[in-house]
Amino acid sequence: MAPRKSLYGVHPGVLMVQQWVGELKDKTGRSLDEWMKLLDTEGPASEVERRDWLKAKFKLGTNSAWWLAERSVGKGGEEDTPEAYLQAAERYVEAMFAGKKAGLKPIYDALLKIGLAVSKDVKACPCQTIVPLYRNHVFAQIKPTTNTRIDIGFALKDTKAKGRLIDTGGFAKKDRITHRIPITSLAEIDDEVKRWFKVAYDMDIRA
Repeated sequence: MAPRKSLYGVHPGVLMVQQWVGELKDKTGRSLDEWMKLLDTEGPASEVERRDWLKAKFKLGTNSAWWLAERSVGKGGEEDTPEAYLQAAERYVEAMFAGKKAGLKPIYDALLKIGLAVSKDVKACPCQTIVPLYRNHVFAQIKPTTNTRIDIGFALKDTKAKGRLIDTGGFAKKDRITHRIPITSLAEIDDEVKRWFKVAYDMDIRA
């Protein structure tokens, strides 16, 4: 039986990690495997100590030291390959809507369907607490904010808030998400919600 096709797309961060791994030997003198062996044999015990050790002794940048230390203690592998990320994405969503937030899952499913239907090039890339939707950049996100409410965030720049649209103050803070609409029931997913998905998608023009 063929595996079920995932609803989700591969997060852009996965490509960044793969590029980082591929360039590690040239940039640092050691491959990922070689760094892992060094950390196991000579590095301090904890992740934090290993991070500081890599920066102090080998002059690695913060990101490289962070990633290497994280992987040396068995964390962060969900970003190493597209396949691993997609498996993790399914787990993220399951965990996000477990327990007291389980009642929000039908609302999430409906919002995700609407977001993906905006255009064939839209992809949803779950993180642990939110599900961002991408065109060229994040143009919307679905977030179970409380046990009874999902917030749909939109990247709408300095659009004036009207109707049910709430200005988050994100534009002034240079955040990607600038507005939101709170949703507590399926009945609240109306044409206004669908329109803002499309408006945010149309505003996400490649720089």
